[in-house]
Amino acid sequence: MVAQGFTVDLDKPLVHQVGHLGEAYQEWVHQPIVSKEGPRFFASDFWEFLTRTVWWAIPTIWLPVVCYSISVSIRMGRTVPEVALLVVFGIFIWTLMEYTLHRFLFHINTTSYWGNTIHYLLHGCHHKHPMDGLRLVFPPAATAILLVPFWNLIKLLATPTTAPALFGGGLLGYVMYDVTHYYLHHGQPTVEVPKNLKKYHLNHHFRIQNKGFGITSSFWDKVFGTLPHSKSAKNR
Repeated sequence: MVAQGFTVDLDKPLVHQVGHLGEAYQEWVHQPIVSKEGPRFFASDFWEFLTRTVWWAIPTIWLPVVCYSISVSIRMGRTVPEVALLVVFGIFIWTLMEYTLHRFLFHINTTSYWGNTIHYLLHGCHHKHPMDGLRLVFPPAATAILLVPFWNLIKLLATPTTAPALFGGGLLGYVMYDVTHYYLHHGQPTVEVPKNLKKYHLNHHFRIQNKGFGITSSFWDKVFGTLPHSKSAKNR
């Protein structure tokens, strides 16, 4: 595609190209290419490897951390019912983080070279190639880095005995989000709830990309007024 005199060559590594699109980047990145084969990001095999993650790596790596964190609060004297409530609250906190990150960070408008490049790596690539199965979940190395400030924030807001379980709940919420996200793109649900979630999320990709930011539910979209209108409501 030609934009501002620059042509993005889809047969070459994309990350160092997309920044040159400037103001045309937002239009380009929201014109999806529906293909299960993902593009090359980097010329370097090492950096390319770091951008690709199989979905099952997420529960395999992070569920043991979840279990350990929860067990720490129990060993420190918290009862099982108390810990269960903390875990549920941690999941609830994650759902708000999920919505906030998706709406205000992943869909930020960028025009500069580095802004476009960073946005493409964070989320733009997913909108451009929504069926790329190896770039649907967040790379574990990046997650590990982001968990450091998240843990420090939890420690600041919670007590020493409640912080681990709260952290474990938040991390569990993230795991549920990432595997759900993968399933909505590549699964074929037959049950009503996941069928509706899949329809809701694909609507965000292919019809109204500035609404419907919730992945695991539409709750926060309803709260903050970003629930997309249905086609039937639009035609009334």
